[in-house]
Amino acid sequence: MFLENKINKAGKHGWIEVIAGSMFSGKTEELLRRLKRAKIAKQKVEIFKPHVDVRYSDNEVVSHDENSIMSTPVETSGNILLLCGNVDVVGIDEAQFFDNGLAKVCQQLSNQGIRVIIAGLDMDFQGNPFGPMPALMAVAEYVTKVHAICMKCGDLAHFSHRLSSEEKLVLLGERVDYEPLCRSCYTVVNNK
Repeated sequence: MFLENKINKAGKHGWIEVIAGSMFSGKTEELLRRLKRAKIAKQKVEIFKPHVDVRYSDNEVVSHDENSIMSTPVETSGNILLLCGNVDVVGIDEAQFFDNGLAKVCQQLSNQGIRVIIAGLDMDFQGNPFGPMPALMAVAEYVTKVHAICMKCGDLAHFSHRLSSEEKLVLLGERVDYEPLCRSCYTVVNNK
């Protein structure tokens, strides 16, 4: 139950929605669905993504299913405040790649009466909370946890297992680099 049509034009009120999950769980697809509905409702929408995410496009948010929407790449969360102008809805993809100031930026936007919709990985490939996502989930009015399907057993997956031996935290990748796994399969594969 989301309040697409409940933005009060006179006494504007905003809120924060977070869509979190593993890779290949449909986070970006859900973000795009919500943003497209807001556009259909004639709401002014701005979409942002971190400048490091250039896997599919420099200026679009693109889902693994190749659905897309125009976006503005930014280097820091503070740039979002400078670029969002007079809008009703702000969408942010790949939130885990932003700095830890993103939660405060989103709170400031929602306090100004803007609906903020954020999508991102909740855990890194090691199974640890990722970037600003825990803080965003804490301050959000709505949190949607989406799941992929485990590539080993078919259960619900919420871990993004890295297939390479690369150790750096940020490694933009696709199905050749990551696979979604359930807790049991992730534990077995990583000998935990």
